[in-house]
Amino acid sequence: MHEEVQMIIDICKEKMEHAIAHLDKELVHLRAGKASPRMLDTVLVNYYDSMVPIAQVSNINTPDARTIAIQPWEKNMIHPIEKAIINSNLGFNPDNNGEIIRINVPAPTEQRRKDMVKQVNKEGEIAKVSLRTARKEANDNLKKLLKEGLSEDLEKDAGEEVQNLVNDFSKKIDKMLDEKTIEILTI
Repeated sequence: MHEEVQMIIDICKEKMEHAIAHLDKELVHLRAGKASPRMLDTVLVNYYDSMVPIAQVSNINTPDARTIAIQPWEKNMIHPIEKAIINSNLGFNPDNNGEIIRINVPAPTEQRRKDMVKQVNKEGEIAKVSLRTARKEANDNLKKLLKEGLSEDLEKDAGEEVQNLVNDFSKKIDKMLDEKTIEILTI
């Protein structure tokens, strides 16, 4: 029985870690006006008839807070990379000088910043719903084990451990949301 209880807790923790990872991925896509190489994580480039992430065919860095510089490893990749960025619907307008592609990341307007903060909070709430769902599934599974002969003390202790996980992961989510909100509102 103890292994089953531990397995329920481990599965719950794994689902919560997945919720945090998903939130992190979603927050990266919200541009705060500060350039980051991660903004291009979703861009795929046609590289010899294979679609690969842009980071696998170039160096990506940020020479300043408003610029992303992409240095292709092969000169003939400049136009496919530029085309991929334009087609990515990220709203970027790449500029190349024949060797390096530069993207100017414009500062968002005040209204756009407010909208982004709302989006940040919405993504945070989705992550917290995932935590609550994982907790409910774990508690339901613990109740099933209780009916199958698990001691009440063990079920209660496991339930408390699951709740502690929810509390810890909620704090992580709140911290992520606070950091992203500050990043968005800082000009």
